[in-house]
Amino acid sequence: MASPHCSPYADYLNLNSLLSEEQKMVQKTARDFVVKELEPVIAECYLNDECPAHLYPKFGELGLLGVNLTGYDLPGMDNICYGLVMKELERCDSGLRSFASVQTSLAMHAIHAFGSEEQKQQYLPKMGTAEIIGCFGLTESSPGSDPAAMKTRAEDKGDHWLLNGSKMWISNGNVAHIAVVWARTDQGIRGFIVPTDAEGFEARKMEQKLSLRTSVTSELYFDNVKLQKSAILPKSEGLKSALMCLTEARYGIAWGAVGAAEACFDETVNFVQDRVSFGKELRGHQLIQRKLALMLTEITTAQLLALRIGQLKDAGEVHHAQVSMGKMNNVRMALNVARTCRDMLGAFGITAEYKTMRHMCNLESVYTYEGTHDIHLLIIGSQITGVPAYGV
Repeated sequence: MASPHCSPYADYLNLNSLLSEEQKMVQKTARDFVVKELEPVIAECYLNDECPAHLYPKFGELGLLGVNLTGYDLPGMDNICYGLVMKELERCDSGLRSFASVQTSLAMHAIHAFGSEEQKQQYLPKMGTAEIIGCFGLTESSPGSDPAAMKTRAEDKGDHWLLNGSKMWISNGNVAHIAVVWARTDQGIRGFIVPTDAEGFEARKMEQKLSLRTSVTSELYFDNVKLQKSAILPKSEGLKSALMCLTEARYGIAWGAVGAAEACFDETVNFVQDRVSFGKELRGHQLIQRKLALMLTEITTAQLLALRIGQLKDAGEVHHAQVSMGKMNNVRMALNVARTCRDMLGAFGITAEYKTMRHMCNLESVYTYEGTHDIHLLIIGSQITGVPAYGV
């Protein structure tokens, strides 16, 4: 079985030399955690359709949650540090990155960006330690890629809000203590912090998934859930606030997908070193070398794209369409790499002893969520032409 450590091939242009000492330290911290504590259990978790929730507090202990958020006892590091953490987590499994991504970029970021000072003080320090786990309720069953068509509604009853509706495909839903829920109001779409133990709130685990099995996915139902007036995120302003959170998460995915591709590539390089086919070492076959060279080129291109978007983000100059390009390209790349590696591993590639098919199945979901591949193409196309083509 391939070593969990990164092979020297995965950083072909020595991009590690461009990282600061802090960034290298953060990456090593995340990688050591993955190798020592996550890799040994992740295959079994996947086969059993279980999330390793018992290890979530360790994420917080090591500073892997809220990495790029400031204040409130949070790490306050740069966006490249955050990206590196996402890459190392997804090198192990997309479900692990999904947990940390939802916690940081969706739930925590929503409170950090749009919450009151009281909300920030109440929730963010404990979310940074995973004492409080959050989820993000935006997607509904009917609208799919059109969140503006949501039906979930919050009514202002004078001394409280009354929430009714449902959400679907919600990561962390059944392990969350709070849900950041987006709902229609007379003031437009707004965000709310909803305790998951509130009367009328129900989270149902979505069963029979063939992908992202180490991340719990849920349906959320709200039946006359009574919320305090202070539950609303006061700085949330329409759907654009929710989409700003998605941009944060998509940035992390652009890095995470690279980690998944690197893991598949490393495993396959190690595999071909020891195999003999038609009386010749597998690594000496032209087709094998061609596939490895093409994959490494695509991985390296994706690494450069993620790094540059991170630099732009840290400079405050990134555009959401650039993030869409990173998410779209890097996930497509990772899925293609995983499929090619699975083919090169032959029959071994379908077993749980090897990680490549698990990554391949996970990436089928990553290709679709946080904006489908085609939606991101339309976002970029709209930026190029100035003409939105969604739904046309």
